[in-house]
Amino acid sequence: MSDTLKESLFEKLCQLQCHFTWVPQKDNIDFNDLKLRLQDSIQLGVKYQATSYNHLAFVNCQQGDYEEAIQNLKEAEIIWRGNHKDELERRSIITYGNFAWVHYHMGHLTEAQSYLDKLEMICKPLSDGPRYTAMIPEVYGEKGWSLLTFGNIVYYEEAKECFEKALEEDSDNVEWNMGFATALYRLETISGVSENQEQSQPVKYLRRVLELDPDDTVAMVMLALKLQEFNEAEKANELVEEALRKSPDLPYVLRYTAKFYRIARAFDIAIGLLKRALEFTPCSAFLHHQISTCYRGKLFTLKKKADYNNSGRAAFQLKAELISMCKYHFEKAFQLKSSFIIAKLDFAGICLEDGEADRAEEIYKSLLSLEDLAPDNKQALALKVGLFELHHKRSESNAIIYLLDGLKIHPGSKNWKFCDSNLRKILRSQIKRNPRNSKAFGVLGLVHQLSGEKAEAIKCFERALEFDPDTEEHLTALSELCLST
Repeated sequence: MSDTLKESLFEKLCQLQCHFTWVPQKDNIDFNDLKLRLQDSIQLGVKYQATSYNHLAFVNCQQGDYEEAIQNLKEAEIIWRGNHKDELERRSIITYGNFAWVHYHMGHLTEAQSYLDKLEMICKPLSDGPRYTAMIPEVYGEKGWSLLTFGNIVYYEEAKECFEKALEEDSDNVEWNMGFATALYRLETISGVSENQEQSQPVKYLRRVLELDPDDTVAMVMLALKLQEFNEAEKANELVEEALRKSPDLPYVLRYTAKFYRIARAFDIAIGLLKRALEFTPCSAFLHHQISTCYRGKLFTLKKKADYNNSGRAAFQLKAELISMCKYHFEKAFQLKSSFIIAKLDFAGICLEDGEADRAEEIYKSLLSLEDLAPDNKQALALKVGLFELHHKRSESNAIIYLLDGLKIHPGSKNWKFCDSNLRKILRSQIKRNPRNSKAFGVLGLVHQLSGEKAEAIKCFERALEFDPDTEEHLTALSELCLST
């Protein structure tokens, strides 16, 4: 095939709806970790295995394992034929698109074209749009799962929209309802809990999933976690117990249930569940991280006891043991997954608990030197380093720099709220010590501006200019705010 025809083929492939045209920020994906997770999910027989095989085919192709990718897609095709015989063609659109891309990467251009021909035949009666694709519920649903699997939190909103579009035409589909509920669950986890469960969209759609499929134990434990947030302890406990009874060995159920018990401060029960899950997926970085989080909870509970400082050798020995367990599992987590930034930050935090400030600082410096961090990791790092500068280095000025960096990422997230509250506390303290502190007023104005509080921001910039009228930065900010009101 000539270069011209190859370029033409590539242009056609770019029009497809499949993993090769969806996956965001490919360079930031930890393919080794993702491959392991997908293989575990398939081996453990979780739902929607054809979707997992499509994901895995993309990963294998990116790693150069083309033959394995082809085999993954054949497995997906077998599952579609067995489970969706009446809608096989609609379900095959994504798989055929992935087939075309893998053959293209292998240099099998004739085979790639043959899959494009198949797609054209399938899609022509389904859509008046592009020749090689059709935006139908099956395509929107697969794209939604892809964004939840591969993308970071930046893409959860888009995933939600994909499932929403799928449900517009197929409102009773369990898979799309579960995908929509999962996207809503993650988004609400980031932004904070709704005022009440009646307003909580994840609660509504997780209940909808259970109406359609009363045996979906993952939906049960996710709903239990949401009800726990709304202090519906009795119903939440019932759901957790039912899920464990029906799926005692499903790692997804075990990990969500462990989180439920961890939040309830039943740390030993949570640790037991996580260790059981670890028997099925021994290389799970996530599970090691969660185990360590439980040990950290036990550590903080111990330290909060009223008689802790006078409790003698046994308590200090227990503290040392808990710190050791925290370090072991946090370290194991990022050894298994080198891109696990949160685990490294948590390890640094335990080093601080153990009096190893220098070691923690080395970790922070190492992480700050990394390029292309995902936004959520960058924000978490900015928060942790800011607090380290504040409490351990006693540098309010450096703390402000890092916390401001965190405040410019993911407005409304939990870490954003921590950056915001700590900045306000520092700046108000500085103003209290020096009511004519122009710089502090200016930064506080920026904090209000980033929080969408225009009136308060204007007042702060006016006060800053009152004490230092020639600061160009404050003049510009005030001018922009006044023009936008």
